[in-house]
Amino acid sequence: MTDYFAFFDEPRRPWLDAEILKQKFLTLSAAIHPDRVHNLGEAERASAQARYTELNAAYNCLREPKERLHHLLELELGALPKDIQRIPSDLMDLSLEVGKGCREADAFLAEKAKVTSPLLLVTFFERGQVFADELQALRQRVSSLNEHLTAELQQIDAAWQSGAASRAVLLQRLEELYRLFSYFARWMAQTQERIVRLSF
Repeated sequence: MTDYFAFFDEPRRPWLDAEILKQKFLTLSAAIHPDRVHNLGEAERASAQARYTELNAAYNCLREPKERLHHLLELELGALPKDIQRIPSDLMDLSLEVGKGCREADAFLAEKAKVTSPLLLVTFFERGQVFADELQALRQRVSSLNEHLTAELQQIDAAWQSGAASRAVLLQRLEELYRLFSYFARWMAQTQERIVRLSF
């Protein structure tokens, strides 16, 4: 397995500064971009394209906390993180609210799709705004929880680097955070998709 941290000369760790990572990516990208070897042979161009593709994959993986944790856990544990689909009990209510909000928005959008009268579409627009506002409020709650996870991830990173806590304990918590980031990313995407659809 390729160690994406090594691409950027970064130690394996839970947290990376997004701006520093971006600058490293831009510098490396400029240095190995396939356009720099456009006048060379087919083998050199193919090799440059493969390196550039791998660099992009590494950057896209490491810039997002969820993907970075997935990669770190796989490197550290030698296996993929366990994919447990049980939502923690303290998030069950929020999960149900997101599901209900999305189902209601979908039902409204299906009803709206059948309307052809411009006059009726105006009233649907107003009703759609109510759904969009409710979904936006849910999205904001999820975003706030996501920010708390990010802060915890930074704290774990400090313990990771200092060796202040057992690596096994930290890895267990990182696996839990990975799952939480997964739930939050899914809920953010689900609500955002409906918000966009409701705006038309």
